[in-house]
Amino acid sequence: MLTLSYWGFDNAVHSGRLVVNASAVSPLTTAFGKLFALRFPIERMAPIDAYGGDDDASVAADNTSAFNCRPPDGGSGWSQHAYGLAVDVNPLRNPYVHADGSVKLSVSRPWVDRSQQAPGMIHSGDPVVQAFASVGWSWGGSWTGARDYQHFSANGH
Repeated sequence: MLTLSYWGFDNAVHSGRLVVNASAVSPLTTAFGKLFALRFPIERMAPIDAYGGDDDASVAADNTSAFNCRPPDGGSGWSQHAYGLAVDVNPLRNPYVHADGSVKLSVSRPWVDRSQQAPGMIHSGDPVVQAFASVGWSWGGSWTGARDYQHFSANGH
């Protein structure tokens, strides 16, 4: 259980928790420390248990989370989240977008237009992507085909 301070959209400091693999503690502490220094806003940060393990409910609440024992979207086997080696940041504002442009959850539709520059959104090359890249984690927004703008992982998947 990793406990982190983060800036909320209310401009106040909050304390959040992420369940992660032990090998992810140091890189995530560093990356989220950089996000804190940037005052990058995060809506909420709670373990998936707060949503009964329901990824869709967590996304709809714009909850930043890590561990979730589930298969990958559109794939088989286990997601990197099942190993505690991936984190989703502000997943409502940074949706999973299928190759055809549709979104996993319709509530995310307003956030598909990545030309928007709204607080909490993540864009290619921005300081959020750089913070995770500095610890060797890759961003799902740079994938070809489907794009997962919320997703950062240790192995790029």
